[in-house]
Amino acid sequence: MVQASVPASPRESVIVVMDANRSKGSMDALDWALKSVVRRQDTVIVLGVSCAFGKKNSCFPLNMGISISAIWERLEFSSQGQGEARPKELGEEIERKKKQYQNNLQPFYRLCRKNEVNMEVKLAFGFCPEKIAVEQAQNSNPRWIVLDSNLKKHKVIIYAHVGCNIAVMNGKDVATLTPSRAPPPGNCTPTDDTTYTTNQTADNQDGFAPSQDGESSARPQSPCWYPLSWRNGFPGAFTQTELEEITNDFSEDNLIRVEDNIKVYEGIFQETPVVIMSFPESDERFWTMLKILSRVRHRNIANLVGFCCTGTSLFLLFDYPCLGTLELNLLNDNLARNLPWKARWYIAVEIGGSLRYLHEECVDGGAIVHLSVCSPHVFFSNGCSSMLTVCLPLPFKLSNFTTARWLDQDNAPSNEDTVAENANLEEDDVRGYGMLLIELISGKSARLHRNESGGQSLIQWALPLLENGQISEVLDPRLEDNADIRVAYHMVKAALLCLRSDADHRISMSEVLAVVRGDQLATAKC
Repeated sequence: MVQASVPASPRESVIVVMDANRSKGSMDALDWALKSVVRRQDTVIVLGVSCAFGKKNSCFPLNMGISISAIWERLEFSSQGQGEARPKELGEEIERKKKQYQNNLQPFYRLCRKNEVNMEVKLAFGFCPEKIAVEQAQNSNPRWIVLDSNLKKHKVIIYAHVGCNIAVMNGKDVATLTPSRAPPPGNCTPTDDTTYTTNQTADNQDGFAPSQDGESSARPQSPCWYPLSWRNGFPGAFTQTELEEITNDFSEDNLIRVEDNIKVYEGIFQETPVVIMSFPESDERFWTMLKILSRVRHRNIANLVGFCCTGTSLFLLFDYPCLGTLELNLLNDNLARNLPWKARWYIAVEIGGSLRYLHEECVDGGAIVHLSVCSPHVFFSNGCSSMLTVCLPLPFKLSNFTTARWLDQDNAPSNEDTVAENANLEEDDVRGYGMLLIELISGKSARLHRNESGGQSLIQWALPLLENGQISEVLDPRLEDNADIRVAYHMVKAALLCLRSDADHRISMSEVLAVVRGDQLATAKC
């Protein structure tokens, strides 16, 4: 029997708990953690747990010819990619699991080494996952615990015994987040020393990892570093009285804008900025948005904080976009220069992923189309000071679902006409995404370009130049550093694919996203 206890480390830690009975599917939790919560100088503790090892559904001492009550195995890797575990007489199945984990984790290990992240890997057999996770949390004081989707039933017990944030995987790149019960005090002003660093290199398309260039940083000292929509109890129902308090009785000072008969107010709730959309009585857009957004959960979609429908009053509440929209950031020269090519490419990947989720991955209710994809409808959420220093949750959010709709609305029977109509609507989103890529590439606003150019649309200006290979004429001239220029060319290829798409050659968001990421096979088909 081998017992292991981990001494406290000067590094901050993130614990990833995975089902050891699964193989590569369980790597989604580690992949998400490296993309979303791990920062430079952290320690990632990977726990592969099997409570049903050797005896089905048993979390008790095992009988394998030797007396084993629990096994902790530390896996060691070599820089050449050949893992070597310390020899232990633990049985053939344990050795097989060790080798399997070494092979599956080797790419993540190399990525961690490259980005100055320490990775510790352990296998535990014979213990329930919550016992192992809680004991490890008590030893290492983690900032986050990330649970494999197969272990979500253990979240409640773990959360009751730890004081950190918990994420539970719902699918690839999608997690349900539960914040720690005591958020840090302070105000909501984002600063450079309250950020988490996240990045992805263009030549590593498999996952995001903490940037080597980012500065080490402290935990955000703000109650709103974690948006309301991701906290316990949200989204929730609000009363008219609560909304009046939030908006100072819906005063003109709190009114941000009026658009298509929808009034948008700003306010403060629980020391956190929020946006309140006020809809006219019996406005179907309210009910459509409420039905859709109450079922949608994605890190890059503006999730609901709450709703209110009392009498003639219809309201939806959202997290406030503290750092403005993508359009505003592109229009301001100083802010645009702080969005280098890799950051713009990262925005393209994340928003493309949110559209793929809406089109292809929504299980509850079916496929959704947004129908209004553009830079004014992408905003940067709170807790972020620049595009190269990204806080949690990831700051790029697709918003404004006033035009969104389900493709299979009310489960109506499909026929050739509805299939064709649905395909056309998805195509509208793909073309909208292509226009968003042009905005990222050129640094221009599609909404304002027509007025500034005598009626010519941004696509009418950019598309002929890109098709003729005059890419330099379209690239944002404010970005002088061309170190990561190749990711801009990925976006150019994807934009051409989106905007050339027609009824005879339709393209899905998965295909577009593969081109944005620079997948060689997808690019070769362009």
